[in-house]
Amino acid sequence: MIDGLRPYSEMKPSGLPWLGDVPAHWDVRRNGRLFAARRQTGFPKLPILEVSIRSGVRVRDFDNGGRKQEIADRSKYQRAVKGDIAYNMMRMWQGAVGIAPVAGLVSPAYVVARPFDETDAAYYAYLFRTAAYMREIDVFSRGIVPDRNRLYWESFKQMPSVYPPLEEQRLIVRFLDWHGGQVARLVRAKKALIGLLNEQKQAIIHRAVTRGLDPNASLKPSGIPWLGDVPEGWELRKLGSLFRFTGSGTTPSGLEYYGGGIPWVMSGDLNNGQVISTKRTVTDMAVRDVSALRLYPEGSLMIAMYGATIGKTGILAIGACTNQACCVLASPRISANVEYVQMFVNLAKSELVEQSYGGGQPNINAEIVKALRIPVPPIEQQEAILAAVKNGSEQAAIDAANREITLIQEFRTRIIADVVTGKIDVRALAASLPETAVQEATLDQSDDEDLENLLDDLETEEAAA
Repeated sequence: MIDGLRPYSEMKPSGLPWLGDVPAHWDVRRNGRLFAARRQTGFPKLPILEVSIRSGVRVRDFDNGGRKQEIADRSKYQRAVKGDIAYNMMRMWQGAVGIAPVAGLVSPAYVVARPFDETDAAYYAYLFRTAAYMREIDVFSRGIVPDRNRLYWESFKQMPSVYPPLEEQRLIVRFLDWHGGQVARLVRAKKALIGLLNEQKQAIIHRAVTRGLDPNASLKPSGIPWLGDVPEGWELRKLGSLFRFTGSGTTPSGLEYYGGGIPWVMSGDLNNGQVISTKRTVTDMAVRDVSALRLYPEGSLMIAMYGATIGKTGILAIGACTNQACCVLASPRISANVEYVQMFVNLAKSELVEQSYGGGQPNINAEIVKALRIPVPPIEQQEAILAAVKNGSEQAAIDAANREITLIQEFRTRIIADVVTGKIDVRALAASLPETAVQEATLDQSDDEDLENLLDDLETEEAAA
């Protein structure tokens, strides 16, 4: 508990199972009493806004991240005024909602809600992204396939929401903005530590996979300029020769192929470790109907071939399909430990990137991936190198820092939920915060956005729209 925070002194039942008791002076109102629909088109010169699951609403950047396409027909795009709430009809249940930072245009797949004078949109942006409220959104959404349910304005305006007095809404936002800045600063420090530890770990890995664990081993030239010498007993093999099967995947055309029970890997799902879940799934029918869609077994190695993710890897911890942006190496031969191979490929990412071709979105192909030369020690040495790296002090410290980040983020999520639903009274603390502290905290949060994950979210949303 943060010092100075206490429960409200007097509570009452809200009448909503997901909300429970609320402060006695709070109310419950339907969203139609808090917002009005804004349905305005015909503003083609306004910038395009996008709604992200992670980062709310922001101006779409066509110049960075490989997203260079322009939108020719803006006639159906809706105007959002600065301060409006905008949400993705199909993704609000996942948190794709936020406040327009400037006047702009949003996709026809979004809803724009104009706050009334007694409504602080920032307070409701926090409320709408709580787990309990997002479950209610799913209840009010409509559609044939659960993953494609839409929350139309007519349903959104009927949803009940908690309503504190306007000044209290503003104090809650003030506190949460400040608290978010403190959390962002702390997480950023932890990530900086992880970065330093990873640098140390990568130096150890580089030494291990290029020289082995025996400092006295005799060496021989590898014939690979960046690699240098390797132990005499090691083979130099092409990556593709270490696996019995190589392939890729595709992107099925048709909404009926999505939202099933089969994981579908995009390059954004690869994190140079294991792939234990995916952002999107496909149906059994997709695997039956689309010949290029193959179910790859657990233990397969995936390598990204497109754009900014070239060279990123993932080992399947689940059976999964993939799209055309990933090369898959499946069924390793007895001479290859997949984790060891992945460790080397992660080191050799720059070699793959150097062979890329194309303009703004460089690519590589499966032949380039399979031709990557890799030093291969005897299998028992591969396993010993893996054990040495996994048991190193750097990895233990990285794991500890990652656990701390997870706990910090979980605490932040719980604080938001407790504050916006009236379980914790922050009025006094919020009123005592200096204005400069709140402004600095807001900047800390804006600097802490994860652009790569944001672009992955947008890829999913645009495909849906």
